[in-house]
Amino acid sequence: MLGRKITQKDVAKILEGYTPGSLTIGVLGGHSALDVLRGAKKRGFSTLAVCQKGREQAYAKYYRTRDGKGVVDDVIVVNKFSDIVKKDVQQQLREKNTIFVHNRYFWVYCDFEDIEKKFEVPIFGTRDMVRLEERDVPKNQYYLLKKAGIRTPKMFESHKKIDRLAIVKVAEAKRGYERAFFLCNSEQGYNEKSAELLKKGTISREGLKKAVIEEYVVGAQVNLNFFYSPLTGELELMGTDMRRQTNLDGFLRLPVPEQVEALRYLKPRMVETGHVAVTVKESLLEKIFALGEKFVEATRKEHPVGIIGPFALQGAVVAEEGREDIVIFDVSMRIPGSPGTMFTPYSAYLYGDAISYGERIAMEIKKASETGELGKICT
Repeated sequence: MLGRKITQKDVAKILEGYTPGSLTIGVLGGHSALDVLRGAKKRGFSTLAVCQKGREQAYAKYYRTRDGKGVVDDVIVVNKFSDIVKKDVQQQLREKNTIFVHNRYFWVYCDFEDIEKKFEVPIFGTRDMVRLEERDVPKNQYYLLKKAGIRTPKMFESHKKIDRLAIVKVAEAKRGYERAFFLCNSEQGYNEKSAELLKKGTISREGLKKAVIEEYVVGAQVNLNFFYSPLTGELELMGTDMRRQTNLDGFLRLPVPEQVEALRYLKPRMVETGHVAVTVKESLLEKIFALGEKFVEATRKEHPVGIIGPFALQGAVVAEEGREDIVIFDVSMRIPGSPGTMFTPYSAYLYGDAISYGERIAMEIKKASETGELGKICT
């Protein structure tokens, strides 16, 4: 398979060698892994985490299965996460009939090309759509949102055209997978703030060239976490949440005079550190579902398979001229990082009891296994 992308026929052939009643659900040890593993155990699957050496204790010790406790049955420890594409690691995964659930860690620490061309293990979800989260690839998330007719912030092609409060999304110099956001409302503001970050080494000139500049949306931020089932053709709202960001959250907890004083020594940063479960009022649900349906339809038109399973539309509810609207400024094309979505009521409205993303994924895999349709949900 080397030299070309792994196809659905390749995945089907691998699945033919699996024992349907003895599947293992595997995941890279980080991001949303414990949520996935908990859901898998609850639905009767064996579980496996691939962990990086030095970062395995949560899985190999604290949450390993023993005495009726824990959610991690097996752990494969590798020197670095990207070693998951090594042939011996893949062989271990296939021997355990592993269906691999991809998360943000998987795509941050592993090369896109390696996953698309070398990782010969069935992935639950759409293998080659996650790269569309990146802002410098063709037909990316912005393209899909536009095709779907979903409202997004005004985009600025050049910092010279900034004429309102804007947010600049630029990759950090040291951690390319994290973004060093900064706000400005003019070309001068952009030049001053970018120069400061360049001087500190927070960002690089190369990263700045690829930065996205968009209107800053003033509204109540909310992440809309969905699940699309190819088995039923139905869209589900799993839950809603918002981000906790450091050190911004700390600034916001201070009274204004203390904020001003703190700004003499510190600059606000928006590094994601967690999530908070939130709810939306019921009258917004039809708009929310309409956004999800539009996005699913756009992916199915633009991609041979379309979105499978979890995805999130991240944005804000804005109020204008006596009405409310939802503006989307980011997309996750895999399981989002918050296990707290189960503490919102939306999955319970459908299933009677609230279920986590991990459990919903396990339910889908179990059903597909029983009906011989794993090829519909694995890529």
